[in-house]
Amino acid sequence: MIFSHFARRQLLALTFLTGTASAAEEADALEPMVVTGKAENLLGEADTASKGQASRKELLDRPWLRRGELLETVPGLIVTQHSGDGKANQYFVRGYNLDHGTDFGTFVDGMPANYRSHAHGQGYTDLNFIIREFIERLDYQKGPFAANRGDLSTAGSAEFSLVNELPRGFAGITMGEDQYWRGVFGDSVAAGGGTLTFGGEASWYEGPWVLPEDVNRFNGLIRWHCGDADNFFNITLMGSQGEWRATDQIPIRAVIDGQIDRFGYIDPSNGGQSQRYSLSTTFGRRDGDVVLRGKAYAGYYDLDLFSNFTYFLDDPVNGDQFRQSDARGFAGADIAVDFENRHLFGSETTYTVGFQTHNDWISDLGLARTKFRNDVNPVREDDVFTGSYSLYVQAKTKWNEWFRTEAAVRGDLFAFDVDSDLPANSGSDVDEMIVPKLNLIFGPWHDQEFYVNLGGGFHSNDARGVTLKVDPNTGAPAADVDPLVRTWGTELGMRSQWSDCFTTTVALWALFNDSELIYVGDAGTVDAGPATTRYGIEFAGYYRPNDWFTFDGEVSLAEGRYNESWGTGGPWIENQVPVVVSSGLTIGKELGFFGALRARYFSERPLTANKGVSSSDSFQVNARAGYRWENCEVALDCLNLLDRADNDIEYYYTSRLPGEAAGGVDDVHFHPAEPRTLRASVTWYW
Repeated sequence: MIFSHFARRQLLALTFLTGTASAAEEADALEPMVVTGKAENLLGEADTASKGQASRKELLDRPWLRRGELLETVPGLIVTQHSGDGKANQYFVRGYNLDHGTDFGTFVDGMPANYRSHAHGQGYTDLNFIIREFIERLDYQKGPFAANRGDLSTAGSAEFSLVNELPRGFAGITMGEDQYWRGVFGDSVAAGGGTLTFGGEASWYEGPWVLPEDVNRFNGLIRWHCGDADNFFNITLMGSQGEWRATDQIPIRAVIDGQIDRFGYIDPSNGGQSQRYSLSTTFGRRDGDVVLRGKAYAGYYDLDLFSNFTYFLDDPVNGDQFRQSDARGFAGADIAVDFENRHLFGSETTYTVGFQTHNDWISDLGLARTKFRNDVNPVREDDVFTGSYSLYVQAKTKWNEWFRTEAAVRGDLFAFDVDSDLPANSGSDVDEMIVPKLNLIFGPWHDQEFYVNLGGGFHSNDARGVTLKVDPNTGAPAADVDPLVRTWGTELGMRSQWSDCFTTTVALWALFNDSELIYVGDAGTVDAGPATTRYGIEFAGYYRPNDWFTFDGEVSLAEGRYNESWGTGGPWIENQVPVVVSSGLTIGKELGFFGALRARYFSERPLTANKGVSSSDSFQVNARAGYRWENCEVALDCLNLLDRADNDIEYYYTSRLPGEAAGGVDDVHFHPAEPRTLRASVTWYW
């Protein structure tokens, strides 16, 4: 129990009068600190060593350059960018180059943030609609071991939970170098027998680029919530709109030759616009030992994206810019019922039955060759439907004081329908996938638990690839791809709770894919490739000895291979990151001085399958310092504190600049990390 401040004051007063420390010691003993977030004791709750959560405070205390970096609270996950900030980020985890999100599921209050059959890539995950001040926590897990996770979650998943009520109203403004500006506000009020939470955000940024980014973003949220932890209902309306110009990755030869600056560009008309609106609800009800939990949502999303990765290789006259367009409605639901206090062979068991569905109705899913954002040659345009219908059954059984299991089976049915402007590529298909999952948990013994995890997963492929018969660029026959691709995973782990405030984990893992998704630089898309195997080990430690200091350290080692030679004839998966290290400390109480220092390192990585070409490594340090009063807070962020000339992303492929040979030049193409930048913020509370 938490001892009241009033009672503690009485004991401290008694200490002063009696001249003894026993009363104060008793006050401290009666007032244990409640540890939340990454250092929280999850013994008896977690089913894997790599499972965890980040608290609201941990998310707000981090200095960040882009909002997508909130996902870097997931150990071993890297968030970068190869284009303009209005576009989805680039993600890496467990030996995967996830491109813009493939094989890592991201959710916001149950709504998938990954888009299937997206114009720019399968599983495209754009988190620009999130306002970080409205996040309550982030729950994450690695591997395909959770019964409630299916498509696009082989490497893992993360879910942002939104606040039901803000602790107090706020308004803030941030200004920084390169014309950075952000304004945000929010409040919660009593309304209709519940709590109404609302707020909004507007931002503008030109960036350090020779071609100003001019990225602007407007986000808004309204949420009504009522009830308690067991019986509740809420409804949430979210909206987001953004526009930007993009400095895409550039060839390193153009910088070395002095043709362009390191922050320069080749095509000045790249960029795009997107918008997203959603209406969602979450609800729950407990009736004795039967617990119902549900989520439902519907929304609209569109994107027009203009990119040019090869410059003048395919079209020496007009250039290689292309437009990718996506306009869709989406809807889905996630319903689960827990039957608690049941028994299996005499052992206490909780049974869970869940149903999930997600549907996309996509119109004008387009690809066209363009010049300065004007269509030159339409390539294809499709109307697409993808729908999934999933059922899972799980049994959580505690066999004795030191052994428990979670056994589950999941079945998914997918429907694909494509109406293409090229009739040969129209068609429909249906596919299904059944996967088992088994988690064995041993302990706790001496505040340690051991985990053995086995599970199946899968990823869906783009519906246009499922019905493909003719290459729309050349008119030649083309092979279709499997609708669903099976994956398997295993993990051995240990979680140690050395004290109430010190947690460590270690996880040894392996993942097996029947088919890899390969990034194709000259098309801006992904193709289905050969089978792969990945394996690695992760270490993490979290220390929070009091309410004003936290320290964390995370190390992830990974290796990925094709099961057969691919591409340049080697076994190595391109752009896998072998070593990721993340660490940081945070200091400060509710009032007074506060600060944070975070460092993130990712190693060199192979850009070709034979390791003939490798990228450079990256080491970024971000810092924050500030002061809090009762109703006001000021802070200064220094991003890329060491002002390192690192690269956010590097690829190796063929491109052509004006005057070069018709066949182009094989080269490294990179997007630089932003130089040191300062941002100052002021926030008022009421």
